[in-house]
Amino acid sequence: MIFAEMEYLEDHWGFHEELKEFLHGHFSRLESGVQGDSWFWIFDGEQKVAIDTFSLMKHQVKSDRAGQHVQKVINTLLLKYQVNVYAEPKLEWHEDV
Repeated sequence: MIFAEMEYLEDHWGFHEELKEFLHGHFSRLESGVQGDSWFWIFDGEQKVAIDTFSLMKHQVKSDRAGQHVQKVINTLLLKYQVNVYAEPKLEWHEDV
């Protein structure tokens, strides 16, 4: 499910390193990469939150389920960035199939 979308002016490839530095300052369990798209996985215990550009050309906050782990990531992003939080999570294209 997609919970939020980030707003920024540069392209997602150029934004990746800045976002990586910011997230590393706030989360101890983080994996990331750029493979055509930019992606981050943030782990909180057994829960994972993804921030990626797989569905859109801007980073979106995603997780299999709602919870405190998602809200923690969104709240952290809001410390520095403009984030549009959806009132209701949206399904990713592959979740509708």
